[in-house]
Amino acid sequence: MRSRLIAPLAMALMMALPLGAAPLTAAAQQLKPLDHIVAVVNEGAIMYSELESRVARVRDQLSQRGVTPPSDAALEQQVLDRMIVEEIQLQMARDANLSVDDTELNRTVRSVAENNGMSLEAFADTLEADGLSLAAVREDVRRELLMRQLQQRRVASRVTVSEREVDRYLEQQGANDGVRYRLAHIMVALPQSPSQAQIDDARDKIEDLRRQLENGADFASLAAAESDGGQALNGGDLGWRAAAEIPSIFTNAVPSLDVGEVSEPIRSPSGFHLVKLSDREGGQGRNLTQRDQVRQTLFQRKANDEMEVWLQEIRADAYIDNRLNESGAS
Repeated sequence: MRSRLIAPLAMALMMALPLGAAPLTAAAQQLKPLDHIVAVVNEGAIMYSELESRVARVRDQLSQRGVTPPSDAALEQQVLDRMIVEEIQLQMARDANLSVDDTELNRTVRSVAENNGMSLEAFADTLEADGLSLAAVREDVRRELLMRQLQQRRVASRVTVSEREVDRYLEQQGANDGVRYRLAHIMVALPQSPSQAQIDDARDKIEDLRRQLENGADFASLAAAESDGGQALNGGDLGWRAAAEIPSIFTNAVPSLDVGEVSEPIRSPSGFHLVKLSDREGGQGRNLTQRDQVRQTLFQRKANDEMEVWLQEIRADAYIDNRLNESGAS
């Protein structure tokens, strides 16, 4: 069974493409004529020009979503953190000799264009009007496909679903059957084997973030500025989830939330979390009887949980020298 990870590829690509690397415009090069390293990741390096290109595109993406971008310094750090994790994965993919053939690449790029309601030719023209190129987007897609391959190998291999789990799921279908939830998420991460002081600091921060929300702070803007989760730059949005697809750490909290309500801080091995129920629909008692469909649903939920742990592990194992603050780039 070929199982999905985290999100359907088309959705993952659409979320990742606005964050892809692109050449600096001539104006930006005039403003920042001297490039420099902002992070060393194992044997690789991330340049300031790459970071600023990504930051500009993320800022546009947040604005299009109606999310107030965080401060320049906070946004730079959020984007750099994502770039570091991507770089680690791409290095691992190269070490594993993973590759993407042209047929798969062309098919995926065409799918991205079609998902935007355009032919490939119109897509290329739109990119050019935005100062990008089809070649740059093809490279973004290639990188994303390589990371998906790696995740399939490293994360999917950790996940199993037993027949008993399928039976238990079918037995438990009831009030939540057919319900779908739109969720958002803020996370304060903990390192592996954290000290008590680190746990206390993380707990204090998540409680402070919840107080800010209670005092009227916008959830999406706060997530973009402060969350350590992979969805931070999407305003913490986790999208729509069926009841069985909710991350396991949230399953007890989410059904009891009112729309618009934020949970109390939730502890997991990865850190502390706040989850917001943005919307809810369904609940008409849809009966899932197909075991393969149930097995896939359970696999997806487990994979979502395992992915977050795996990303923390590979980051902890990598050599990372974050020079952003030293460089005066902020």
